[in-house]
Amino acid sequence: MSNHPAIEGLADRMAASWQARLVLCAMPLLVGRRAPVRCAAPDVAQVRARSHLLSLPGAWLAALLNPRSRRARDGGLDGLWTLPSTRPGPIANAILYLHGGGYYFGSSATHRAVTTALAAHSGAPVFAPDYRLAPEHPFPAALEDALHAYRTLIARGIAANSIVVAGDSAGGGLALALLVALRDAGEALPAGAVLFSPWADLTTTWRAARGAGPTTRLAMQRAAQMYIGDASAWDPYVSPARGELHDLPPIHLQISDSEAMYEDALALAARLNREGVTVQVAQWHAMPHALPCFAPFLPEANQALRQAAMFVRRCYATRKREAAAAAIA
Repeated sequence: MSNHPAIEGLADRMAASWQARLVLCAMPLLVGRRAPVRCAAPDVAQVRARSHLLSLPGAWLAALLNPRSRRARDGGLDGLWTLPSTRPGPIANAILYLHGGGYYFGSSATHRAVTTALAAHSGAPVFAPDYRLAPEHPFPAALEDALHAYRTLIARGIAANSIVVAGDSAGGGLALALLVALRDAGEALPAGAVLFSPWADLTTTWRAARGAGPTTRLAMQRAAQMYIGDASAWDPYVSPARGELHDLPPIHLQISDSEAMYEDALALAARLNREGVTVQVAQWHAMPHALPCFAPFLPEANQALRQAAMFVRRCYATRKREAAAAAIA
């Protein structure tokens, strides 16, 4: 086994598209350059409303490109099913997608463009649950809902090795926590996981945030505080990057060198590799945080989703071969 995770430099030698450069220039205008001194906490309702508003163009376009999305209440948990436009028959495999948003905003609706693209490129249906959000529902509510969603897919007749878990930012951290919780409970693990810009360490990220201004650091700290509640940031289900990472399924991780989580993401990949987990790192240059969430408007976001979908298909193919070999034996 290599001492280093496999790293693909997906944009190291390519000039960023004009769309990506425009987004990066606009970011300071959207989030502000200076941290509010007297603000004790973010206006949660305002952040949620703004997130929903910003997601509408992508969601509308996704609905036009693939109308096969439907709201669902699976096992008591609301969410959004997105089916590949060409997929007939019953659901035999699935992607469980956990949306990002600092654990306190975002929804299956805000990430519809992402789930639509993943379904289209992978050929697999995608279920995005609306897990409970902080501060109304701090840890462990989100993890409980993620576990419930995973178990519900299995109860529907989808085999564990026919499921891939995915998520961006906080959803990426939640996806990793889900893997750890399933392993610790002795439950069947999914075929793999896709982590886009995962926020998997809530202990020190805002202090060491690479290149982040005070507003970003303060926002991350307050989001972490709202989610953690009375728990400890060092709890391995809160910060799975700090826990034991052995015996997990293959992981595809994407990160840009311009993101606050960049150093943490590389450290996470190195730890996964040391503990025997197959990990593939797709490293971008000078891209916005949670790049796939900018689909379909950024060419790089579309490429990122195609790369992730290739990994998903490989996971399904590998598990199918393993099952066939086991049946013969």
